[in-house]
Amino acid sequence: MDAEASPPRSISSHLRGALQACRSVMAHLPRLALDVALPTLCVSCREPVDGEGVCAACWARLSFIERPYCPRLGIPFVYDPGPDMLSMEAIASPPAYQRARAAVRYDDVARTLVHALKYQDRTDLAPAMGRWMARAGGELLAEADMLVPVPLHWRRAWRRRYNQSGALARIIERQSGVKAKAEVLRRVRATEQQIGLSRAQRATNVQGAFQVSPDRQADVQGRRIVLIDDVLTSGATLDACARALLRAKAAQVDVLVFARVVESR
Repeated sequence: MDAEASPPRSISSHLRGALQACRSVMAHLPRLALDVALPTLCVSCREPVDGEGVCAACWARLSFIERPYCPRLGIPFVYDPGPDMLSMEAIASPPAYQRARAAVRYDDVARTLVHALKYQDRTDLAPAMGRWMARAGGELLAEADMLVPVPLHWRRAWRRRYNQSGALARIIERQSGVKAKAEVLRRVRATEQQIGLSRAQRATNVQGAFQVSPDRQADVQGRRIVLIDDVLTSGATLDACARALLRAKAAQVDVLVFARVVESR
C-alpha cells in the first residue's frame, strides 16, 4: 500500500513546486516589464547602466576615503603625519562618539546618491552604498556588538515611508554579521531640517531629541555600538545620538556613514 501511495504524493509535491515557481514568476513580471520598458539609469548622469544605479564613469568620480586619515574622526589627511596624529577638529572639539569612518567624501556624485536614496525612493542604491560603508568601517565592525541606525521622528518616517539609515544598516548587517537594532534608539522630539543651520544651531536643534527606549536599556548597557547614518556634516546629530546611548551605559559608540563633509584647507 505504501508503494502505491507514494506516486500521488510525489506528483502532488511536484505540482506544489511548479505552482510556487509560477507564482514567483508572476510576482516578478511587473518588475521585469518595467526593466524592459524603462532601463536603469545612472542616478548621477542619467546614462543607461547595468547594475546598481551608478555607471563606471560616475563611480570613478566618487572620492573614496583611504588612509592616511585622522584615527578619531576619519578626516583624510593630505599627507601622512605619522601614526596616531589627530586632526585639528578632533583636538579642538572631540565628539561624544569614539571614532568616525566614512566611505566617501560628500562631493557632487555622493550628494546625488544620498538625495536619491533619502528623497526619491531609490532604495536600490542601498546595497552598493552599504557595501562601501562596510569596507570603510571594517575595524569598527570587527569590535561592534550592534548597529543602531539614526532614527527618524515618527511623523517624518510616515511621510518618507522608510528610514534611509535603517536601509543602510540592514545591508551592513548582512555584510558584517553584526546585528542591526533599529528599535533601540528613538527620536522623541521633532527637529527642523539641519540644512542651512550653523554648527551651533545644528547642535541646539538636536539637543535632547534622542532617547534610548526604556525597555531597551539592558540591550545597550555595556555594548559597543556603531551608529549608522548617510551623511556626517557637523556631526551634531550623531553626537546627540551617541550621548543618548552613553547615558544608557553603552561601553563605546562609534560612527559609520556613507559620506562625510571634508572642508578644504
